[in-house]
Amino acid sequence: MRRAGLLWAVVAGLILPLIPLALWSVARGWRFPDVLPPDFSMVPFHYVFGPVSGVLPALWTTVLVAGVTTLLSLLIGVPAGRALGMHQFWGRGVVEAIVLAPIVVPGIAVVLGLHGVFIGLGLTNTIAGVVLVHLIPVLPYVILVMAGVFANFDSGLEDQARSLGATGWQVMWHVTRPGVAGGVIVAGLFAFLVSTGQYILTLVIGGGRVETLPLLLFSFASAGRNDIAGAIGVIYVLPGVLILLWTARRITGRGAAWMVRP
Repeated sequence: MRRAGLLWAVVAGLILPLIPLALWSVARGWRFPDVLPPDFSMVPFHYVFGPVSGVLPALWTTVLVAGVTTLLSLLIGVPAGRALGMHQFWGRGVVEAIVLAPIVVPGIAVVLGLHGVFIGLGLTNTIAGVVLVHLIPVLPYVILVMAGVFANFDSGLEDQARSLGATGWQVMWHVTRPGVAGGVIVAGLFAFLVSTGQYILTLVIGGGRVETLPLLLFSFASAGRNDIAGAIGVIYVLPGVLILLWTARRITGRGAAWMVRP
């Protein structure tokens, strides 16, 4: 019961901040001191899903950028995390400091320093440039998660498989992959969510031509259109919630994301 109560408390903590957002998305003239909107309307969603708003193309761009960023970060972060988690080598502290640097250094400072480089390479105002710059804040999370996973992975299982005649590919697929699959899923989730939340990096490198949902959300919120911003916000958090539910089902078992068991 205590475990179930804790889980429900975590779920409530995640859901409660989204309630005002959901109310704003269907509110019509919600002003202080009204606790709830006096009138409800679906006009914000009609506008958001209309051809004029540009929300659906921005949603596709957001998912595309985050998906490619996640794939590239896993291709780089999994072997890097294995090296940090399973091996001791000279200069490891320097490597760890470099990995942590993008988390410590403000993103605006990083992107302004890289802007000139990206202009020279012809990567500004392109999806490829936005993907590459998103790797800067995403990679540290993937590498650190995978380093922790591989630090607890028993490499002796791989040695035993090789001694029994398994090839390198067979060892990776039948031994390593099942042992680290949960960590890869969590790392991928972090990568996707961090990428979808980038505003400054996308604005500077994308130049406003690569339009993602955070850019549209900030535009409508700064213009005082809280109803449309609320509708965009609901759509914005939906992919992350679906991925979170899918991840929970994969890691904890069938149906675990939908029900709480004592």
